[in-house]
Amino acid sequence: MKKTDANRARVAKIIPLLSKRHPDAACALHFKNPLELLVATILSAQCTDVRVNQVTKDLFGKYKTAQDYARARPERLEDDVRSTGFYKNKAKSIINCCKKIVEKHGGKVPGTMEELVALDGIGRKTANVILGNAFGVPGITVDTHVKRVAYRMGLTRHQDPVKIEYDLMELVPREEWTRFSHLIIFHGRYTCAARKPRCAECVVETLCPRAGV
Repeated sequence: MKKTDANRARVAKIIPLLSKRHPDAACALHFKNPLELLVATILSAQCTDVRVNQVTKDLFGKYKTAQDYARARPERLEDDVRSTGFYKNKAKSIINCCKKIVEKHGGKVPGTMEELVALDGIGRKTANVILGNAFGVPGITVDTHVKRVAYRMGLTRHQDPVKIEYDLMELVPREEWTRFSHLIIFHGRYTCAARKPRCAECVVETLCPRAGV
């Protein structure tokens, strides 16, 4: 059996085990529409989802449309998102991103990878979060948890997020891409931690080569 086929077979066993362990695995960011998710995802860089949700609770009441963000005074938006860290860059990205959404997409967040990554502050990771969770378009989100866990499980040899994404796309059924991302993120958050992975408690321990552990 080829290595790719063997890894596909392992993934087919890993998904149901993690699904049983984390039946509530889903996007932890609070949002009601694609624009809110886009903003929340930009804010989530180097910040916890819990903190972002605290900030967006008030933020989404102040800014309801892409036009609102596009017209925002930078210093005002910076103050609104300050506690998420890197607030100057985040505020700038949100404003410029929303200006382009207004100018090129009629104020509506676009629903394709190509259009999303053309926006300021939006890379493939953020685009996949938006596509998978706001538009129902399957996508694999490679955050720090997915990067770490996929390597430890021997599902990739790469460290580059885009290369990891493509490796996983080859192994995971397309319809499972978004859910697989959530499962691996939850697994990385609660079991396969960065410093002290809890291998003795891991439901997929027998399927994991523990690369780098």
